[in-house]
Amino acid sequence: MWEPSTRYPDPNIVTLDPSFAKYRIAQSSVEQLAGGCRWSEGPVWFGDGRYVLWSDIPNNRIMKWEEETGAVSVFRRGNNSNGNTRDRQGRLVTCEHDSRRVTRTEYDGSITVLADSYQGKPLNSPNDVVVKSDGSVWFTDPPFGISGYYEGHKAPQELTAAVYRIDPDGAIALVADDVPGPNGLAFSPDESLLYVVASRAEPHRQLWAYDVVEGRKLARGRVFIDAAGGTPDGFRVDIDGNLWCGWGMGDPELDGVRIFNPAGAPIGHIKLPERCANVCFGGLYRNRLFMAASHGLYSVYMNTQGVKGG
Repeated sequence: MWEPSTRYPDPNIVTLDPSFAKYRIAQSSVEQLAGGCRWSEGPVWFGDGRYVLWSDIPNNRIMKWEEETGAVSVFRRGNNSNGNTRDRQGRLVTCEHDSRRVTRTEYDGSITVLADSYQGKPLNSPNDVVVKSDGSVWFTDPPFGISGYYEGHKAPQELTAAVYRIDPDGAIALVADDVPGPNGLAFSPDESLLYVVASRAEPHRQLWAYDVVEGRKLARGRVFIDAAGGTPDGFRVDIDGNLWCGWGMGDPELDGVRIFNPAGAPIGHIKLPERCANVCFGGLYRNRLFMAASHGLYSVYMNTQGVKGG
């Protein structure tokens, strides 16, 4: 059971490098907002409605937490949704394991399929998604959702695990197929870099960086962070270029969120009682970090802001 700290500053917010001190707020503590999930993922903030949506993949539902009332409810069911984000028009974009597609939820609630195949073959199980400032949708497609019946359904893998780009005109392009188990992804603040988690890299899980060429292509993929015992998953980037990474697995002391500076050095850690899968920034000023962690949803205010679109 989660026992929030009654002390300020919260000892669950750990400084690993002095540069992290400016991001801490002395009177801010980690809060548990919801529980009762089986595997929480893909949080996304809706400022116009003051709520967070996040996926509870094995329970086959998207959950909703309302900031004004604290109410928790089921937003919708079906398709074992995973990663979520919003496009530049504010519409929900979702990766779905069971239906093996990326969808957009229109203003009237109808669903538009953005991608469900590539070169005539079905996608594996789209995992995480981010929308670039030009409106293009970038997503990862590992086979995790078709490896069994817990987060989707078992099916043969027909495509190499890869990263894709969907252009505003609907064209789909494969932009990288060398990442071992592509998972979470996000752009740097100036969109010159795309970071991608390599969740099947050996001997340690890694986070890779690519140069974004002409706004559409990826080049010079390289290891940016070697997790060395940790488990990076979903992440988001703040306006200073720091990476706020869902972290955990193995050593319980690593459960939570690991923060890395733009050079890839760890500067801070937010301790949670369970592994964190993904995060997003929200709140009125985009300075509240929402953390989807295993069985629930947590938050903490920090002295930074998430980049727009992330």
